[in-house]
This record gives sequence, C-alpha cells and structure tokens, in this order.
Amino acid sequence: MPAMQQVNDTELPFMKMHGLGNDFVIVDARAQAGAITPAMARGIGHRQFGVGFDQLAIIEAGETDAHLTFYNADGSTSAACGNATRCIARFLMNESGKSELNLTTERGALTARDSGDGLTSVNMGLPQLRWDEIPLAEEMDTLRLPVEGRPTATGMGNPHCTFFVDDAEAIPLDEFGARYENHPLYPERTNVQVAQVLGPDHIRMRVWERGVGITLASGSSSCATAVASARLGLTGRKVQIELDGGTIWIDWRDDGVWMTGPTCHVFSGTLTSEFLRSLG
Repeated sequence: MPAMQQVNDTELPFMKMHGLGNDFVIVDARAQAGAITPAMARGIGHRQFGVGFDQLAIIEAGETDAHLTFYNADGSTSAACGNATRCIARFLMNESGKSELNLTTERGALTARDSGDGLTSVNMGLPQLRWDEIPLAEEMDTLRLPVEGRPTATGMGNPHCTFFVDDAEAIPLDEFGARYENHPLYPERTNVQVAQVLGPDHIRMRVWERGVGITLASGSSSCATAVASARLGLTGRKVQIELDGGTIWIDWRDDGVWMTGPTCHVFSGTLTSEFLRSLG
C-alpha cells in the first residue's frame, strides 16, 4: 500500500459485503487518509470484539479503475481474493455506471464485467502450474503431490492444495484443513479444498482458507479446483461449483480463469476512534 499515516485517531467508514457468504470488510481509501496495519486487520476481523470478516479489502486509487489490497483475518496479506474482487467490482460499477473495469492487485491486472442478472465476473488470470510459481518447497509434479490423497497444487496469485474425494461432506474439514494449510511442501502456507466431482461440469467443494479457517466460499479456491479438475481430466474447463454458501461458475479460457457469481452489499458503517485506538 502507498505510505499513509495510520488511522487511529479518527473514524473510518467501511462496507460489509459478501460473495456467497464469503464475507468482507471493505475500506474505500481513495478519498481518505490512513493505512490499515496487520494489527488493525486482526482487530477488525475479530467476530466478537470487531466487525468480523474472512478478508479485509482496501480500495486505492491507481492507474486503472482501482488498486486492491487484501488482508486475511489473522493479519497476513493475500495477493488475490476472487470474491472480494467481484464485490468491489460490483460496487465500483454501480458507482461509475461502467459495465467493465480494469483493476490491479498484487496478483496483477484483472478485468471485471457485469454479466447481467445481478452476476459479476472477474478474470483471475492464468493459473500458475509450475512448482516455483505456486510456490512449493522443491521441484515436483504439481498435478499429483507426494502427499496422502495425491492432491493437486495450483497457484492463483495465492497457493492452493486440492483433494478430490468421494464424499466432500464426510471430511472433517476443521482438522483436515488446519493440517494441510501448514504442510512443509507449502512455504507460504496454502488454501485447502476438498472437492467431489458430481458430473463432467459439476463439482461440490468445501474450503479451508489460510489465515482464516473454514469459509462458506472462496473465489480463488473455486478457480484452483476447476483448473485442477480439468488438468486431471475429471471435468471440462467450464464448471459449476456448489459451495457451502451457494453456486459459482468457473470458465478456464485461454485468457485466464473467469469466475462468475452473485454479490451482496450488506451494510455500511463506521469504525469509531475509540475502537481504532484500542487496536494500537
């Protein structure tokens, strides 16, 4: 983020949005001073002492329509957050009247489009398939990792580990996700998905996000799972994915992995100076 003075002695407006239950606090920093620190992100993300979120997203002015920065609930950063990008894109399209936007993140440049019927699409870019791009700790075949269950590794600007199972509901995801998030093959930790193929274009998926835990949905995880499934020949490159929070559509095209789904602006609020000072 650009260097700005920390906000701790004034109020801070924010929006609460979600994409399929994957929920976000979004701060529009284009017209206000102040920087979010990791400690602030952790405090705001606490579901009892703060607001609560899966990720916090910052909208900043840039050379494109906007630049986006993401924090996980534990205060760590993420280069990509697909559902938050869709939520912000919908907000910016409503604000500007545009039907297509160019956004930047640490992941790179992303295109967002209004897909009609309240749906928003984002091109999450080409998947990262080499071990050193994801990254993994050492050179290996990313299609079938040398791990029990033979998961597939994929990078979508953040690392993913996808297990294909017979019954996604039967996996104790709270234990399973925590174990593999910190697997030594992933030096930057990883998002963990358990996916059940229901048909040639249909997947049931549950997700554990690094730095967060179990979430109702994850856009980048959905992209990674669709890519992994297509690489393994389990589905085609265009799939419908059933998440705990609803349905998302993924299309792995030549120009990148397109993700389409609904968004919701739940409410807008203001973080008080008392609360912000308490975060240090």
